[in-house]
Amino acid sequence: MQLNNAKMAILLTMLVIFILLFLSCDSTTLTITQFQPLSDGTTLVSKDGTFEVGFFSPGSSTNRYLGIWFKNIPIKTVVWVANHDNPINTTTTPTKLTITKEGNLALLNKNNSVIWSANTTTAKATNVVAQLLDTGNLVLQDEKEINSQNYLWQSFDHPSDTILPGMKIGWKVTTKGLHLNRYITAWNNWEDPSSANFTYSVSRSNIPELQQWNGSTMLYRSGPWNGIRFSATPSLKHHPLFTYNFVYDTEECYFQFYPRNSSLISRIVLNRTLYALQRFIWVEESNKWELSLTVPRDGCDGYNHCGSFGYCGSATVSSMCECLRGFEPKSPQNWGAKNWSEGCVPNSKSWRCKEKNKDGFVKFSNMKVPDTNTSWINRSMTLEECKEKCWENCSCTAYGSSDILGKGNGCILWFGDLLDLRLLPDAGQDLYVRVHITEIMANQNEKGGSRKVAIVVPCIVSSVIAMIVIFSFVYWRTKTKFGGKGIFKTKVKINESKEEEIELPLFDFDTIACATNHFSSDNKVSQGGFGPVYKGTLLDGQEIAVKRLSHTSAQGLTEFKNEVNFCSKLQHRNLVKVLGCCIDEQEKLLIYEYMSNKSLDFFLFDSSQSKLLDWPMRFSIINGIARGLLYLHQDSRLRIIHRDLKASNILLDNDMNPKISDFGLARMCRGEQIEGNTRRIVGTYGYMAPEYAIDGVFSIKSDVYSFGVLLLEVLSGKKNKGFSYSNNSYNLIAHAWRLWKECIPMEFIDTCLGDSYTQSEALQCIHIGLSCVQHQPDDRPNMRSIIAMLTSESVLPQPKEPIFLTENVSAEDDLGQMVNYSTNEVTMSGMEPR
Repeated sequence: MQLNNAKMAILLTMLVIFILLFLSCDSTTLTITQFQPLSDGTTLVSKDGTFEVGFFSPGSSTNRYLGIWFKNIPIKTVVWVANHDNPINTTTTPTKLTITKEGNLALLNKNNSVIWSANTTTAKATNVVAQLLDTGNLVLQDEKEINSQNYLWQSFDHPSDTILPGMKIGWKVTTKGLHLNRYITAWNNWEDPSSANFTYSVSRSNIPELQQWNGSTMLYRSGPWNGIRFSATPSLKHHPLFTYNFVYDTEECYFQFYPRNSSLISRIVLNRTLYALQRFIWVEESNKWELSLTVPRDGCDGYNHCGSFGYCGSATVSSMCECLRGFEPKSPQNWGAKNWSEGCVPNSKSWRCKEKNKDGFVKFSNMKVPDTNTSWINRSMTLEECKEKCWENCSCTAYGSSDILGKGNGCILWFGDLLDLRLLPDAGQDLYVRVHITEIMANQNEKGGSRKVAIVVPCIVSSVIAMIVIFSFVYWRTKTKFGGKGIFKTKVKINESKEEEIELPLFDFDTIACATNHFSSDNKVSQGGFGPVYKGTLLDGQEIAVKRLSHTSAQGLTEFKNEVNFCSKLQHRNLVKVLGCCIDEQEKLLIYEYMSNKSLDFFLFDSSQSKLLDWPMRFSIINGIARGLLYLHQDSRLRIIHRDLKASNILLDNDMNPKISDFGLARMCRGEQIEGNTRRIVGTYGYMAPEYAIDGVFSIKSDVYSFGVLLLEVLSGKKNKGFSYSNNSYNLIAHAWRLWKECIPMEFIDTCLGDSYTQSEALQCIHIGLSCVQHQPDDRPNMRSIIAMLTSESVLPQPKEPIFLTENVSAEDDLGQMVNYSTNEVTMSGMEPR
């Protein structure tokens, strides 16, 4: 019996040794302890397998570094380096990362000399472990608190050249009064991760902002946080790819970013070669990092590009810099030679500080506020109190709100020269600059111009303002009576041969030119068959979209008149609202409400943007488009056939509600008429019904066909035209039909949705989409039936096999005049039927 027990003990011992040997051969581990170090050749992997920490050599370098990188991305992308300034020479190996008996995380060479250390002394040696979190954060903590966030040390507090989602960039005052300053430092080059002089950090001041420095030279500043964004950064649109968090109090100040979709892989890295901060997104389809943002964005973003009291208006024009109103170039000769470094000085008129009727403030909108190095802040003041405090101090040159949320509050005063100004059409904030009273009056009377300037004057000149307001009102009423903005029915010359009666407000051309910065390329948001589309801002602050008829457009006066007439009569929440038009000699303009989220194709056919369209949002967009078409076909006082329904003509408002746009090609049917015939085929290949593309017959059912194609595109995230599927060159309709026949329709759904969609709704939508693209119009449902199908789980008739009209059709086969509406789309105009 004792012999058997001895044998059993030996077997158990051998089994334990075998297991330990087996585990030691594994190349990965979950934690590092005092008794389980990390050696060169092994790695520590995060729980979800996203990140990995281990030893690496960058590029062709033979030096070894301890770093963290993305595990499953084929392009090795290092996001953190421990010993970036103290490389390991290959002759000193072996090297290990371990927990010392003092409880410190340290990198040791073969002689147990410390190459790098976390420098923490707050732990007990017996309980300390190191773990790599799913965020890419390497943490040191007590083993008993492995699932808590009580870290003894973390790599996120000591970043290298990369910012990861959730990482804090900024500073903190610790309980011992020590300052923890988290900032990133660029590598010297891609094979040398040692610290360069190029850094990105949050400034230590009572008005913090993000800054880029090259040694002691500032290269860029974001402007202070104003409650919505950093002053110099673009406006954060609704439903962006990322959310941002900025915290500032007496103990800490930091900035973070997070992707809205957790599956989106992103990083921000400092590039010393370009002296720029760059944000990248990993795109699985192309298997590469896609650049989505670069800061500085352009020449105007460079620090103090235009000198004192000068501002950068546009980086796309040769004369980038201008002086603020009331100022002139310090050296006109150098300024004319485009040397703006000396900036501007007050003109010959003196301010005569605090004397009545001698000075006041001009409001410059959409400005990056000046360098706050010589400024003062009070976060509880009102703007009016701020103005009074600045006016009473002769050294105060400007003031503004510290928080622009709502009606704004808080006060920043600037003293001395105003530095690092730029105009930001889609961002910035109001800045009030002190000038002589004559400049204020000149600005009040000035009409047009590219600067949107609002004026603030002392109370003593309020009577003058009242007179101007009264005069303006009388002028407006007179202009309205004789055809100005505000008239709703008038006769105008659309062409030289005759006058046409339209029922839309008329805008003055100079007003629209001013709103769009004289149709600046910076304000251009898209290019359509009608012509370019510009973003504009009216003097009352309302944002507008302006379609300008191009002289070379394949569409022309007929389409312009068509859209004017239809849009004046159509009102529905799922149709884009037309605010008015402008007809001035050769200029033909249409003014719409501005849609901040652009068009559906901007999100749908972009691999990174499409992740923002979750299933509830897609289903809501489908329903909204259907309701808009039902209104056009049956519920409006006219029966309208759109004839060019496609993703680029579906615009999205702030809440991602869809709105049908572009009625230039629409046709009206009278009475009970539901179809018509034309020899002028217009529309877009891939969306055109077969009877229309071949015979020129259009009807409400040809719109239904286009809706079916659009519905399938929304479900799949792919275009009907321009893509092929499998080895059979299937287009999207054919691909959907094949999966339907093979009883695997769910494979049609966009892969970025994962399993988050509602299967019954998705299946119903695929069924509806195939029913809409039937070859015979009578086999297609009408829009009222479609809406009923979308809102119930009723049994639908089985669809027949569609005709795949767009198969093997290319732009080279088109015979008519062709105009690009959007990428990979061709809109036809003026083509005879085959």
